[in-house]
Amino acid sequence: MVYLIAGGLILGAALIALLSAAAENTELFAQNYPLLLFVNAAAVGVLILLVGYQVLLLRRRIRAGMFGAKLTARLIRMFALMALGPGLVVYGVSVQFLIKSIESWFDVRMERALEGGLSLGQAALEYLERDLIRKAETLADRLSEQPAALQLERLDELRESAGVQEAALFGTDGRLLAYASADKGTLAPPVLDQRALWQVRLLQPWSQVDSMGEHALIVRVAAPVSVASPVTPLRVLQIAQPVPGALAQAALQVEAARSQYQELAVSRVGLKRLYGLSLTLVLAIALFTAIALAFMLSQRLAAPLRVLARGTRAVARGDYSQVQAIASRDELGMLTQSFNRMTQQLAEARAAAEAYQDELLAAKAYLEGVLARLTTGVVTLDAQLNVRIVNPAAAAILGQERQALEERPLASWGEEASPLRALALAIREHFERMPHTSWQGQWEYARGESVRVLILRGAPLTAQEAPDYTLVIDDITQLVQAQRDAAWGEVARRLAHEIKNPLTPIQLSAERLQVKLADRLDEAGRQTLRRATDTIINQVAALKGLVDAFSQYAKLPVARIERLDLNALIREVAVLYEEIRTPVLDLAADLPPVAGDPALLRQLLHNLLKNAHEALVDVREPEIRVSTRRVEAGVELCVADNGPGFPEQLFSRLFEPYATTKAKGTGLGLAVVRKIVEEHHGTIEVRNQPGGGAQVCVTLPVLEQKA
Repeated sequence: MVYLIAGGLILGAALIALLSAAAENTELFAQNYPLLLFVNAAAVGVLILLVGYQVLLLRRRIRAGMFGAKLTARLIRMFALMALGPGLVVYGVSVQFLIKSIESWFDVRMERALEGGLSLGQAALEYLERDLIRKAETLADRLSEQPAALQLERLDELRESAGVQEAALFGTDGRLLAYASADKGTLAPPVLDQRALWQVRLLQPWSQVDSMGEHALIVRVAAPVSVASPVTPLRVLQIAQPVPGALAQAALQVEAARSQYQELAVSRVGLKRLYGLSLTLVLAIALFTAIALAFMLSQRLAAPLRVLARGTRAVARGDYSQVQAIASRDELGMLTQSFNRMTQQLAEARAAAEAYQDELLAAKAYLEGVLARLTTGVVTLDAQLNVRIVNPAAAAILGQERQALEERPLASWGEEASPLRALALAIREHFERMPHTSWQGQWEYARGESVRVLILRGAPLTAQEAPDYTLVIDDITQLVQAQRDAAWGEVARRLAHEIKNPLTPIQLSAERLQVKLADRLDEAGRQTLRRATDTIINQVAALKGLVDAFSQYAKLPVARIERLDLNALIREVAVLYEEIRTPVLDLAADLPPVAGDPALLRQLLHNLLKNAHEALVDVREPEIRVSTRRVEAGVELCVADNGPGFPEQLFSRLFEPYATTKAKGTGLGLAVVRKIVEEHHGTIEVRNQPGGGAQVCVTLPVLEQKA
C-alpha cells in the first residue's frame, strides 16, 4: 500500500510537469496532443480502477464479516470527504476558469448562431415527426376498426386520405403484409427496423429521420395496429413522408457549417479536455491517497481490536481460554486484561449454569416420562385458561390428537355443539367460578357411539392472584361397568338361590293337588282345578327359565380354549335355523383357526341369531347375514339383520341386564355374549347400519402358532 501511494504521487507529479511543459510550448502540444491526452486519460483510469478496487475489496470484507472492515469504511468516508471537499471546490473553480478563458479565445456569437440554426432545424424535423406520428396513430386506429382481410385492401385509400407518400403493413415477425405508395415505381418499402418492432410490441409509436441521397431526408413512423379477432396477432403500420426540400437542404447546410466550425475549434476542445483530465488526475490522486491512508490507519487500529474479536468469537463458541495480552499500556491493553478477567468469570458461571441445566433437563425428562406413562389424563393451563401441556393419556381419553388440544384456549376445544366443546365449557366454568380452590365432578362424555364416564379434578398450581391450573381426568367407564356387572351378578346369584329352591315343591304340590282332588270334584270343579294347577305349573316353568338365565349370567363355565374352525361352527349352528329362517352366510375362505371354547361360542351364536330373529318379526322381507373376515386384531364375526336396529338411547346400556325393547325379554342375551367375548379376550362392537338394521361384530384372537 505504501508503494502504491508513492507511485501514484510520483506519477501525478510527472504528468503535471509534462502538461506544464506542453502548455508553454505550443508546438510540442500540437505534435504530442494525442499522446498527452492518452497518457493523462490512462493515468486517470488507472487511479480510478485502483480506487474502485480498494472499494470493492472493502465491500467484500464487509460482506464476509471481516473484523475492522466497517472501521475502514468509516475512515475512508472521513478521509474521502476531507480530500474531496476542498478538492472539488478547487476542481470546480479551475474548470470554470479554464473554460471561460479558452472560450474567450473564440467567437462565441458565431457558435451560438450555428447552435441556434441547428436547434431550429431539429425543432422543425421534430414537428414533422410528431405530425407524422399523429397521422400514423390515426391510420392505425382506422385500420384496427376494419377486419383483418379489409385492412390490406383499404391501406392505399387510407394513405391517400392521410396525405402520406407511402404506407406499409407488417406482421410482428417483420413479414410484409401490404404496401401502398404514391411513387408507383417503388415496389417494396425498406425492411422494418428491429427497434421499431420492439417499440411497437410495447404498444408505443416509433419514429426516425433517414437520409435519402445527398440533400434529401425522409421521416419514417411505425405504430401498432390491433385487430378485432383474438386469434390474429398484432400488426405494425409504417408510414413515410419526405422532408420538404428547402427544409432538408437548410438543415444539412447548418449541420455542415457547424461541423466545419467544430473542426476549427478542435484545439479549444483539446485544451479543455487535457486540462480537465489534468485536474481530474489531481483529484483522483488525492482521493486515492486518502483511501490508501485510510486503509493503512484502519489496519493499524484494527490489529489489537481483531485480537479481542477473535477472543469474543471464541467465547461465543464456548471457548473461554485466555486471550493473548497486547504489550501496550494504553486503553487497549487495559481492555484486553479486563476481557481476560471476564472470560474467566464466564467460564465459572457457565460451569454452574451447565450443572443447573443438567439438573433441570433431568427433572423435565423425569416429569415427561411420568406424565407419558400415567393412565390418568393430566392437562396444565395458564392463568387465561390456555392449554399448555396435554399428556398422552388425556388425549386418548378425550379421543383427540395432542396437537389439536395443546397451545390453544380451553374454550376452543372441538367444534361448535360437539361433546368436547360442551365438556371444555363446563371445565372453564368451574375454573372461573372457583379459581383459587380445588373442585371435582363427574361427567358423561359421548365419544363416537359410546358414552364415557369421566371424573374431573381441577386445582390451582400456586396461591397467586392469577395462578396456573392443573386438570386431572380419570376414565371410570370400565370401573362403573364392572361395578354394574358385579351388582347384577350378585343380584342374579341371589335370585337364582332364593327363587329356584321353592319352585320344585310348588310344582310338585300343584301336580299332587291335581291328582288327589280330581276324583272328588264334579266336572266343573275338575276344570277349575286343572286350569289353576296348569297355570301354577306353567308359571313355575317360566320362573325356572328366568332363574336359569340369571344363573348363566351370574357364573359362566370356565372357557376351555382349543383350536377351533369358526366357519365350521357357524355352518353347524346355521343348520338349526333352517326351519325358521336360514341366515345368509358370507364366510372368508382363508380364515385362520381361532382360540375358543366351542360350547361358549355356540351359545354366543345362538344368542345373536335369536336376537336377530326376534327383531325381524314385523319385517316384510327379513334377512339375517352372518359374515367372517380376517382383521388386524384377529378374526371378526358379524351378525347383521335388516330390522329396526337399536334405539339410540339404549346404546349406553346395551350390555346391562333388562336393557331390552322386547315386552317379555330379560335383556340378558347381549350381556351373556359380552361375558363370553371377555372370556376369550376379544372385543365386541354394536352399531346400526346406514341402510337400516343392527349389526353386532365380535373379534376373536387367532390361535398362536406355538399353541
